[in-house]
Amino acid sequence: MIAASARRTRTARPTRRRGAPPIRIVALGGGTGLPVVLRSLKRAVSEAGGTLTGIVTVTDDGGSSGRLRRAYDVLPMGDIRNCLVALSENEPLMSRLFQYRYRGRDGLGGHTVGNLILTALADSTRSYLRAIETSGEVLAIRGRILPATLANVSLVARCADGRLLRGETRVSQSHAPITRMMTDPPHPAPAPGVLQALREADLIILGPGSLFTSIVPNLLVRGVARLIARSRAPRVLVGNLMTQPGETDGFSAAAHLAALTRLAGARVVDYYLANSRAIAPALRRRYAADRAVPVEVDRAALRALGAVPVERDLLREDGARIRHHESKLGRALLRLALQRAPRAAA
Repeated sequence: MIAASARRTRTARPTRRRGAPPIRIVALGGGTGLPVVLRSLKRAVSEAGGTLTGIVTVTDDGGSSGRLRRAYDVLPMGDIRNCLVALSENEPLMSRLFQYRYRGRDGLGGHTVGNLILTALADSTRSYLRAIETSGEVLAIRGRILPATLANVSLVARCADGRLLRGETRVSQSHAPITRMMTDPPHPAPAPGVLQALREADLIILGPGSLFTSIVPNLLVRGVARLIARSRAPRVLVGNLMTQPGETDGFSAAAHLAALTRLAGARVVDYYLANSRAIAPALRRRYAADRAVPVEVDRAALRALGAVPVERDLLREDGARIRHHESKLGRALLRLALQRAPRAAA
């Protein structure tokens, strides 16, 4: 077992056996969580000659992405844009341009430049993958971004109270236990390259991020959950720092993992990576006002679900907010990349 008191190294560079091929890392998610993971790993992985692939959920139906999706029947580009910027080496100029949001409410108001560029490129080239690749070249990204699917899908959730919620925005505000997750149309085909990246991965990362609307949607794509379940690579779930009001009210770490396993239909996690550093009381009170509390790490329950709890100081306090500290997270993930998956050692 990896204990919280294990000796820490200062380097974030992956060290492999002499003659071993460069490490290949695949991270799945969306929202604000996946960009943090990609940013935490991009430099160390690329400098070591490895590959970093982000697989991004495409069920967003809110904000600029939702407006463009409804107007032009295109994939939502917001999460893809954020991940491209996270991998960019053209920071801060090009990244600032891609993230620029027009003021106002009408016309261009509320839209980001990056969403408009990606949508225009997809329309002109008739290819989402080419649009993402071209934007990646402009941003000089270190890594690769793939949408989980090219199908224009909607997220559907069934709640314990019998309600059927359609759309990511409504699912995120369920305020009731979610018993089943689906897509409409069901079982969308994976985008080219997704399954190959998972087959070749030396480390698979899920999260952090919204459990039901950022992480699970990737596992609903045909073949993704099955490949992750069969992978011999270490599979890591990066735990959220706080519960998410409306979506994971009162969830412990084990509750997150249990829901993920149930909805994926298989065991897809070997390690649960959690923050060990205490959150300042003032920040706890600020989050509590919005009904968010720190995610409790129930170690025995995690082990009972087949995951090894790994606790590290991953916290970054940013004024009135808390976030995962990128360099700390990168170091922790790269150490796990060198571990043998517990099931392989059994």
